[in-house]
Amino acid sequence: MKFSPIKIIILLLILVSCKKDNDIDYREEMRNFVISISRYAKNINPNFIIVPQNGQELILDDAELQYNYIYAIDGTGREDLFYGYYGDDIKTPKEDNEFMLEYCLKHRDYNKVVMVTDYCFTKTKMDSSYLLNQQYNFISFAADHRELNNIPQYPDKPFNENSDDINKLSDAKNFLYLINSENFSSKQDFINTVSQTNFDVIIMDLFHNDEQYTKSEIEKLKVKKNGSKRLVICYISIGEAEEYRYYWNNIWKVIKPSWLLKENPEWEGNYIVKYWDKEWQKIIYGQDDSYVKKIIDSGFDGVYMDIVDGFYYFEENE
Repeated sequence: MKFSPIKIIILLLILVSCKKDNDIDYREEMRNFVISISRYAKNINPNFIIVPQNGQELILDDAELQYNYIYAIDGTGREDLFYGYYGDDIKTPKEDNEFMLEYCLKHRDYNKVVMVTDYCFTKTKMDSSYLLNQQYNFISFAADHRELNNIPQYPDKPFNENSDDINKLSDAKNFLYLINSENFSSKQDFINTVSQTNFDVIIMDLFHNDEQYTKSEIEKLKVKKNGSKRLVICYISIGEAEEYRYYWNNIWKVIKPSWLLKENPEWEGNYIVKYWDKEWQKIIYGQDDSYVKKIIDSGFDGVYMDIVDGFYYFEENE
């Protein structure tokens, strides 16, 4: 049987549309996503800081260094490097630590700032976390609440506290990771409290409840208690959709868009997404009402991107 050229084209279109997700290179798609966000943001503000959290393996592909990815980022965030991988206040096993450490060191060797968050609350372990990270020239934060909803009372001042002006990420010697403001009564309460600290970098959310921080409010946070300058970076999840965000449409719980998958059983209200899908990516960047544009317009110095290691879910389940 012979097919006309038109029928052949139709058949090819059907085959393309039926392409299975397991034909996708999930790591490459995440790598390209991060690069695209970086290019978009730095085109608006060349000094805008890009820090993916976890997923350090993206720096390599079959042992080959991915220079486009390396050049697109300014640092890398790593959770649980020394404490917390299998539970808060529990030392990360040697095998897991060595695997993560190897990739963190690759980033450091390419002059990328390594920002480590360890989850521990015993004072001796918090001390250990700071000293171990310092040994590798990483900057770190020992979080005594995994919810990241407080400023730890210990130590009583930031590790490596200083009076330097922090103009770029490589100037920083410490940071505060405080993305959940549930313990603060208002934006002003949050601003007042954080302003009384000397952390070099603040990682925070764009919103307090549903109220977006304004540019003038973020400017206030860019000054340490001692009067010197610091950086304020905004948390954003790029590998999951969050039902408490401005972009969420409640109809999605009944009729899901093709890119929205199941709820993350470990984090209520967070949904796995096909992060390579253009509709999801348009929510994150590239448009005036996109998430990254809102962050830029609010005066943040950069973004701290979570669920960059979302490729693992698809590699293991598709």
